[in-house]
Amino acid sequence: MLLKNKQDDELIEISEIDELIDPFKDKVTGQMQAGQNEQPPEPFDKQNLVFPSGESLPQCWLDSNYKLK
Repeated sequence: MLLKNKQDDELIEISEIDELIDPFKDKVTGQMQAGQNEQPPEPFDKQNLVFPSGESLPQCWLDSNYKLK
């Protein structure tokens, strides 16, 4: 799955979808899609990621207490 970093608009390929949808995890493992060489996997803050369209991630992926708000 490709997401976009809010800060620099770089595309990031998410390799661990389970981390992405787990509201108890603040970071997700992915690879920046910059340049011709494959970038090493690194952790990214989920709060800084959006869908390529610019739409925010669902609150249930980010906040474990989303139903209480």
